[in-house]
This record gives sequence, C-alpha cells and structure tokens, in this order.
Amino acid sequence: MIAIAGCSDERSLLEEIQASGEVVMVTRNSPTSYYLGADGPTGFEYDLAQAFADHLGVRLKVVVPDGFNDILPMVASGEVHFAAAGLTITDVRKLIVRFAPSYQSIIPQLVYRANTTPEPADLDDLNGILEVLAGSSHEERLKELKATEYPGLSWRANAELDSEELLRLVWEQVIDYTIADSNEIAIQQRFYPELRTAFAISDPQPLAWAFARGPDTSLYNAAKQFFFELRNSGRLAQLIERYYGHVQDFDYVGTRRYLRHIQTRLPDYTEIFQQAARDHDIDWRLLAAVGYQESHWRPDARSPTGVRGIMMLTLNTVKYLGLDDRLDPVQSIHGGAEYLRMMKEKIPERIPEPDRTWLALAAYNVGFGHLEDARRLTEANGADPDRWVDVKEHLPLLSQKKWYKQTRFGYARGHEPVQYVENIRSYYDILVWYTERDQEPVPSPPQWISDFPAL
Repeated sequence: MIAIAGCSDERSLLEEIQASGEVVMVTRNSPTSYYLGADGPTGFEYDLAQAFADHLGVRLKVVVPDGFNDILPMVASGEVHFAAAGLTITDVRKLIVRFAPSYQSIIPQLVYRANTTPEPADLDDLNGILEVLAGSSHEERLKELKATEYPGLSWRANAELDSEELLRLVWEQVIDYTIADSNEIAIQQRFYPELRTAFAISDPQPLAWAFARGPDTSLYNAAKQFFFELRNSGRLAQLIERYYGHVQDFDYVGTRRYLRHIQTRLPDYTEIFQQAARDHDIDWRLLAAVGYQESHWRPDARSPTGVRGIMMLTLNTVKYLGLDDRLDPVQSIHGGAEYLRMMKEKIPERIPEPDRTWLALAAYNVGFGHLEDARRLTEANGADPDRWVDVKEHLPLLSQKKWYKQTRFGYARGHEPVQYVENIRSYYDILVWYTERDQEPVPSPPQWISDFPAL
C-alpha cells in the first residue's frame, strides 16, 4: 500500500500531483484493464490512464491490490488518486466514490460451457455452481435479483481470482457458471472457444473511472476535460477499436481449427518464422499469423488467382524479391517477411503503432496503391487517414464505382483487406496468449483438439 499526502491549504490535489510529477492509479490484472505484455505494460485501461498522465504532464504509477474488493476503499481513503479497473457505475458505488464520465458500455452476462452444460433459460434454471467475483457489480446485481425476482438464487463470491480465471474455471468445468462483462467475454472466447453466453442479467451498464469524494474536485475536473477531448478527437474510438474492433465476430469452428493447427502444423515452421522475423525486425507471431491467414500454414497452398505457398506470394513479388521457389517454406516465409517490411517502410513514420502495422498488413493484401487511395478517400471525407479505425471504414468504398472512379488505382475488393487485417489481429492475439501463458512450455493439446478433423 502507498499513502498519498493530503493537499495543502494553498494547493489543490491536481497541483500537488503536478508538483510531485506522479499520478497513482489502482487497477486490476485483466486483458481489458492492465497486464504485462511482451513489450511491457499494456491493456485498455492502462493505455487510457497513460494518456491521462501525459495530459497532466506527469508519470503514471500503477498499483494492483491483492483483491478486487480493495480497489474502491483505496480510492475513497486517498491511498491512490483514481481507479481505472473496468468499474461499472452503480448506485451503491456512487455513495463511496465519484465517477468520471463513462467511456464505454458493457452488458453483464451469464456464461456457461457449451456441449457440457445445458444452456439455462434464466436464473431459476441454473443447475450447478455459480461463482462470481467478490465485491463486483455482478455480485451486487445478483443480490438485487435475489431480493426481487429469484429468492432461491445462490452463488459463491470468490475474492481470490479475477474474471479471466473464473471464465477459465467454467471452460475447465470446475464451476458451471459465472457472470462476466461482454467485453471480457469477447476477448476470452477466442482462447476458450466453448464459452457461451446464456442471457444478460441487466441492461447495458456504463464503465467509468472512480475518484475520491470530497470538496477538492480538481483532479476529477481534469479527468472530465480529458475524456471530453479524448472523445471529440477520436482517440477514444481509436483505443476501443484497438482492443475490441477485431474480436466482435467470434468464429467457433475457425478458432478450434486454429488452435489445432498451432499444435499440429506450426511446429514445422516455427524456427523459420522466428529467423525471418529476426532478420526483418518483426514479431514472429505476427508473421506466423499472416502465414496462417494466407495459407493455414500449408506450403502447397494455391489461391484461385494463382498465388502460392505459405505466404501466398505472387509471381511478380517472387521475381522482385529474387526468389526461385515460392513453394519452399524457407523462401516463402522469408519473402513474406521482407515484403511486409517493405510495405511497413512505405507507411509514414509519423503514424504510431499499432496503426502503422495494421495499415501495412492491408497494403500487403490489397496493394499499397489501393491503400493510399483509401487513405485519400478517408481524408476527403473528414476522417483521419493515419488511423486504422477510420481507414477500414473507407477501404470497402473501393468496390463502389461512385468512389473508385475518383481514385488513382481504381477498383479493388475493399472489404477483403479489412477482414484480412482483423483476422490476423485475432490470430496474433491468440498466438501471443498461447506462447506466453504462465511463461511455461505449451502443454499437450486437449483431447477435443486432437479429435477435431483436419481442414
């Protein structure tokens, strides 16, 4: 625990923070809030909080308590400056803390495992163990429902695990049900594909940061201004797209197939992907995700348009790169890595990550000229040509005569690069999760992966 000194009579809390050069956030470890990735701290709430710290001109200090129940008391007591932890605004919580403007809405849903647990129709239909995060808004909602509609409702409140771990316990059949927010479910379904949602336990709920109640509202007011500017500038939409834009369309069969292929096909090419990635300064898992999108890691793959190999290189690309056999996995993967690097080098350096990579991937698929046409249309329509969230809305226009006749390179199947990039983003996320979970060797595949037919 840390202690934040009280403000002096002369200076507000905001002034104290700026004088100290540090603002302190309490959060929780979760894929939607904060975690340590391969390149350091990351997560939607973390990125938001880092932007807020930059807005204030100070450093961000992150505190993760032992349990979710500790978060609001730490804010209310002044041990931290604010909480950014995917907190739902509720009437009970508003008595304890002051909430900033909402930045996102979620739906709390009951989750079960398909094929092993029957889908319940409502809370009276539960037949097994329901376990939820202690101190969460889900527990608060269940108490309301028990008092008003479902007197026989029972559950276990877990103060030791987080939402992601409870979802994993459902998938592993240790418990039968849990309650989770729709954004967390969308992310975790790609890793635990049998997870299903039965029904919502409430209407959509707003998420917001929490600040201490009291007469000094200087930091709270700064947060209000920050979110006003973030929303109006489009940066909030960009952040939401970065974390959730590619996870909305869950493909159960495709996810199972991909997990199986990670076990059965990828090992033959992992070292090649890793070497090519080192040679061209690319995350090997991103390169492998591109290869999977292109060919499902089949060296003899052929498309209707005549492109071949693991990375689906055209004859012109092979000739340009000086390769002689695009069916050779080594040449194909190294060629694909070099071509992707070339596309990325063409993207203006002013464009930050990850947008620069998403734009480069779109160029890899549709061609750099068509990407530039889409970026020009994006700018002409008043959107930002340097943001993937805006460009992906304009790429499909390249298939409409009204729009492509205004461009230099003309018609293109503009929907394809959008789906291409979004698929790769999901494949990449799953592969990162698969290679980094618990920092342990990948275990043997579950039986359902082995039983799933090869495609």
